[in-house]
Amino acid sequence: MIENPHAQLKAVPTVWLRSPVGLGWAAVAGLGAVIAADLFAVWADVVMRDVTGDLASGVAVGERADRADRLYSVAGTVQTVALLTTAVLFLCWFHRVRVNAEVFRPDGHSKTRSWAVWGWIVPVVNLWFPRRITLDIWDASSPWGVPRPHGLVNTWWTFWVVSLLSGRAASRAYTRAESAEEIQDAAGQMLFADVVDIGAAALAIAVVLRLTRMQNEKAHQGPSATLA
Repeated sequence: MIENPHAQLKAVPTVWLRSPVGLGWAAVAGLGAVIAADLFAVWADVVMRDVTGDLASGVAVGERADRADRLYSVAGTVQTVALLTTAVLFLCWFHRVRVNAEVFRPDGHSKTRSWAVWGWIVPVVNLWFPRRITLDIWDASSPWGVPRPHGLVNTWWTFWVVSLLSGRAASRAYTRAESAEEIQDAAGQMLFADVVDIGAAALAIAVVLRLTRMQNEKAHQGPSATLA
């Protein structure tokens, strides 16, 4: 375990520097599962669009419609399971790096430690609080005196917000759809949301790996943080 004696003098309660590597790899594995689930969902979206397109054109689809509907349902379930599992792993990692960042820079955070979890859950504020917290962690974890640019974090967050909002819109459209044309349009919206989500998950992996590496390297630099 790593202890920063300087942080103890400035921060109450005392915070401890702990390795984020294990949780980081767990979060990466979960995000990989999300990507796999999204790819499966993309296939289900394409199948649904093809079937409903034929149905709207008056082409007999027979059992294809039932198979497409079952595939769509299974894809949604797989995505939900992957997302919930990954959310737990990611939040554990995120909280860990937030606490570590407080060791590196006790006075460099605009949000309290509890928002590292609640910021993702509370409606509306979850559209910008996690980004702000991530940037604070990023700045605190950068090499001493060498700030790192925020491009990766901002790009990831843009993809995440677009995926979140487009996914909600597509889900509402599919729930309300009655005609074949409406279902086809909703499936197209969901296809877009799933593709963007793949990008968001891939960028999230990059953020996790980069932040984990930054903190691990900074912990070995001393004298502000030394390995016990």
